[in-house]
Amino acid sequence: MESLKEKGLNSNQIKVIAIIAMTIDHITWLLFPGCQKIWYVMLLHMIGRLTAPIMWFFIAEGFHYTRNVKKYISRLFIFAIISHFAYNFAGGIPFIPTGFFNMTSVMWSLAWSVVLMVIFTSERLPQWLKIILVIAICFVTFPSDWSTIAAMCPVYLYLSRGDFKKQSLTMLIWVSIYVAVYFIFMDKAYGLLQFATLFSLPILKQYNGERGQWKGMKWFFYIYYPAHLFVIGILRVVLGNGSIFP
Repeated sequence: MESLKEKGLNSNQIKVIAIIAMTIDHITWLLFPGCQKIWYVMLLHMIGRLTAPIMWFFIAEGFHYTRNVKKYISRLFIFAIISHFAYNFAGGIPFIPTGFFNMTSVMWSLAWSVVLMVIFTSERLPQWLKIILVIAICFVTFPSDWSTIAAMCPVYLYLSRGDFKKQSLTMLIWVSIYVAVYFIFMDKAYGLLQFATLFSLPILKQYNGERGQWKGMKWFFYIYYPAHLFVIGILRVVLGNGSIFP
């Protein structure tokens, strides 16, 4: 958004919405493990669907505004490694991957997404190499939460930056792919529930291009994400729950 809107929501305010939605979602997984078909449980998970697309959007914004992309990528990978242990502990998932779905947090895909942005925008890499690198990154991000979608969607949000209608269409396409995979291989009802991510669009449309006065939000989120997952993990052990994520 090159031209700032006089009103609307700044990035800090939108990130607070994402944090609240994420916390509601993870507490719901803790109290109601697995894909339980209870209307209020599914409603709470629908609220939780707001978080991922907001993350994708601001990963793209972060790439646009960062002054040092190498430090940005390094920070995200460190964050992804810490979050791997926090997320797997919270969910009762083995630290060493044993399957193809939901074996690590979404942060793994988001870190690779910035690498993809560098690849997509590079004029030095030949096209054949770009294709190989994209396929390789799609492969290594497939086992994470939100899978390869969380790696690819932010790239296209960045490439469509400044055209919210195009960004919305981008979101719809990638979410639809995730819905199809979830519907076919995991759970039909919860697959369709993933369409609730699109409720984030009216919120993101209010983004005014400003960061907000508090400069510490970036670091607060980096700390809060794994910290709240470690707390969820402790509560999971106390409650005697096994794996809580689908």
